[in-house]
Amino acid sequence: MSTVTLQDLQQNSAALLDRVEAGERLVVYRGGRPVAELRPLSIAPCGPRPFGLAPGAFAVPDDFDAPLPEDFLRTFEGKGGSSWTLTCSS
Repeated sequence: MSTVTLQDLQQNSAALLDRVEAGERLVVYRGGRPVAELRPLSIAPCGPRPFGLAPGAFAVPDDFDAPLPEDFLRTFEGKGGSSWTLTCSS
């Protein structure tokens, strides 16, 4: 990793960006202190992405979209009167 001053960056920005584009990382100093790092962007290749975030990591049950039990819905809606307990995590 190379270092450059702010003055170098201002006077030679095109040449320095060529170096960065070629893969070099530069640390920019102002007043003797590092203030920024110039590095090449890592661009992910474009193309089809797999469906879902974790294909094959879990199975969706057959009744996934089945209606919820009425007593659960009453509790969820704040109408109480069921054995379901809703808790909040912090």
